[in-house]
Amino acid sequence: MIKSEPWKWDQVQEPLWREPAEDAYYLASRWQQDNRKTILDLGCGVGRHSIFFAEKGFSVDAFDLSASGIAELEKTSRARNLSIKTRLGDMLVLPYSPEYFDCVLAFHVIFHTDKAGIERVIAEISRVLAKNGEVYLTFNSLDNPTFSDPKNQWIDKNTMIKTEGIEAGVPHYGVDEPEIRRLMSGFEFLRFKHVEEIWENRTSWHYFVLAKKP
Repeated sequence: MIKSEPWKWDQVQEPLWREPAEDAYYLASRWQQDNRKTILDLGCGVGRHSIFFAEKGFSVDAFDLSASGIAELEKTSRARNLSIKTRLGDMLVLPYSPEYFDCVLAFHVIFHTDKAGIERVIAEISRVLAKNGEVYLTFNSLDNPTFSDPKNQWIDKNTMIKTEGIEAGVPHYGVDEPEIRRLMSGFEFLRFKHVEEIWENRTSWHYFVLAKKP
C-alpha cells in the first residue's frame, strides 16, 4: 500500500478551494430533509465544506492529513464562532467509532492512494457510517488528461504520482465505472455521474457518487 501524502494547502491560492462546491448545496438540503445530523468531512483541506455544513446546523467532524489545512480551518472556524471537531491523520485509519456518522463527504479525496489504499479507505468509510447512512464520493476518472501526462510517474496501470505543482508526490488512483461498482459493492447507488469540468486552460474528468450503506 502506497504511503499517503498531504496536499500543501499553504501554497494553494485558487479561490475555488475555499468555496463550497455546488454539490454541497444539494447534499445539505437532502440530508436536512432526512434529519441527518452528524457528518464527517473526510479530507477536509482548509474546510470549505466543514464550514458550510456547520453553518447549516450539522455536527461536523473534519479530518485531513495536512497540518496546514487543519490549521487554516481551525482559524476560520474560530473567527466564525463555529464548533467543528478537527482531527489530523491518515484516511486509511479513521479514529472514529463504528457507525458514528449519519453521512460522510469525501470530495476529491479518496483517490489519493493506490488500489489497496482506496479499498482500505472505502472499508473505513463503511465502518464509521451508520446503517442507512449516506456517503458522497469523488473518484478520479481514467479519462482525466492527467493520466496521459508523460511527466507523471506510473506505479501500476491505475496509479500515478504527480511530479509537479502543489500535488507533487501525491498519488492518484484512476477508475472506470466497473471499478467503482467493484469498490462499492457493499453500497446502494443513489446518484452516479461522470463529469467533465472545463477551465480556460485545462479539463478534468471525475465520477461523483452518492450511495447508501444498507
